[in-house]
Amino acid sequence: MVRVEFLGPIQEEPLELEISNLNQLAEILKQDKELTEWLGNSAVAVNDALVSSLDVALQDGDKISLLPPVCGG
Repeated sequence: MVRVEFLGPIQEEPLELEISNLNQLAEILKQDKELTEWLGNSAVAVNDALVSSLDVALQDGDKISLLPPVCGG
């Protein structure tokens, strides 16, 4: 099981899922209308390391974080 955390302004509770890669996570998240808007512009980290491909294999206990863009000054 992996834990999915939504950071910043994404107002969602963490999820615990039985998935083996990020492609599966994307398909699950696309079913939530409010999350769909964040999927295209958020960075994704697995165990605090940014990833650039949805083909990343996941292991039991991994933590996935969705990191939306932020602006600051």
